[in-house]
Amino acid sequence: MRFVVSSSELLSHLQAISRVISSKSTLPILDYFLFDLKSGKLTLTASDLEVTMVTSIDIENTEGDGVIAMPSKILLEALKKFPEQPLNFDVNMDTFGVDIITEKGKFSVVGLNGEDFPALPEIDESESQLLRVSASLLNSGIGKTIFATANDELRPVMNGILLEVTNESLTFVASDSHKLVRYRRLDANANFEASFILPQKPAGLLKNVLSRETGDVSIQFDQKNAHFTLANYKLICRLVEGNYPSYNAVIPQNNNNKVIVDRVELYNTLGRVSLFSNQASNLVKLHLSSNELTVSAQDIDFSISAFEKLNCQYENEEMEIGFKSNFLAEIIDNLSSTDVVIELSDPARAGLFLPLENKENEEELMLLMPMMINV
Repeated sequence: MRFVVSSSELLSHLQAISRVISSKSTLPILDYFLFDLKSGKLTLTASDLEVTMVTSIDIENTEGDGVIAMPSKILLEALKKFPEQPLNFDVNMDTFGVDIITEKGKFSVVGLNGEDFPALPEIDESESQLLRVSASLLNSGIGKTIFATANDELRPVMNGILLEVTNESLTFVASDSHKLVRYRRLDANANFEASFILPQKPAGLLKNVLSRETGDVSIQFDQKNAHFTLANYKLICRLVEGNYPSYNAVIPQNNNNKVIVDRVELYNTLGRVSLFSNQASNLVKLHLSSNELTVSAQDIDFSISAFEKLNCQYENEEMEIGFKSNFLAEIIDNLSSTDVVIELSDPARAGLFLPLENKENEEELMLLMPMMINV
């Protein structure tokens, strides 16, 4: 089997799927890329059994078809060192020896039998659902929520993003029990109601390639697996099994204390003031008074403290509430409006963070649990 491919094009495709490969793989062949050449199309696959990613390149100069697994690490490192040039791959399908021939040299590696590479998980057609959304919409949904996913071995359902589709909307939800994000799109829907939990790793892999994609993404899923088909990539993953907690029940209603503040000013103030917080707790306090928000922090152990005042819109009674500074900064950073609305009821209940103005067909809501303030 022989084929000629551009070094930079091959590197670009392999780098995108290489993030799938796990350093803790139990099967040696999972440290390899699968090369499958058929009728002028080179299909490249990487897998860790839980997640599989596939991409393809159209190739004009080929001789023979075949399938072989090639070592990922040495291939990637070598391709990074090549300038843009055509690479001639000469594969001996009997010995699985591979010669990569350039204008000035030859590089030889040994592959494995591609037939031993794990097969792709199949979708149960009788139980599957099909959803089509734009690449930009899916990218926004994952980008808005992935930072709030948990890493909890005891509650695996929290380690992913819940996608919930109805005939009215598509909702993305993530929570680590300290913070919760609900991002709803009214311009995506289906003629059925369904939901699934997308694990954190494939969500991150999708986010990495979606920003470069255009057009629609086809999402086919059953009870166990999901297939995401993009223009240039296909991702197959095992879904998180279990029922996601009733997230709407934890969103507080009737929050009488509402603050409107400039998002960037608040984010920058947090960055400065939080440097003076206790390193163990990362506690920052928000003190609300008439049209003024004071952000403060202190570390008694080192006798350091800081506070900074911000103009805001607030006309209710004075109150003070504490939050973990890094969680609060993440929330503020991921909201997408000039001004932020903070809705509070009392210092012991969760605070809601909303954009002052939602973009068309978007609804954003972020929730953060407070920390106890030692008076």
